[in-house]
Amino acid sequence: MTSDELDGLENQSVGDAVSQQSVETSLVWTPQTIALSILLFIAAGLLEVGGGWLVWQTVREDKNWTYAAAGVIALIGYGFVPCLQPTSDFGRVYAIYGGFFIVLAFAWAKQFDGYLPDLGDLIGAGIALCGVLVIMLWPR
Repeated sequence: MTSDELDGLENQSVGDAVSQQSVETSLVWTPQTIALSILLFIAAGLLEVGGGWLVWQTVREDKNWTYAAAGVIALIGYGFVPCLQPTSDFGRVYAIYGGFFIVLAFAWAKQFDGYLPDLGDLIGAGIALCGVLVIMLWPR
């Protein structure tokens, strides 16, 4: 880096630097990248919720230790799936994933524990998904 470039960085505000970085790492969402991203969020959610549920079964429901072992393996897998996302913005990927996690946690609990989400659960999950869409598809 030249001294002129360093001088330019010194005079640049943090907001300008962040804005410039966002432009440089932006992604054009296409139907294919949206579909891939959603599938990866669902896969990550199933691994995380499923892994957590398996550990829960061992700790809280006195199931065999093999449940926890399988849960730990699933949770390790979950740690790698978000790295496959088409965007490189860590914070944004995990923020978007949070909305998917909420919905998948309720779906898992309904399927495997018979939990019935109430109206507040459903409204909250819907609001989270609306936020996910704004974060994911906002033009940058």
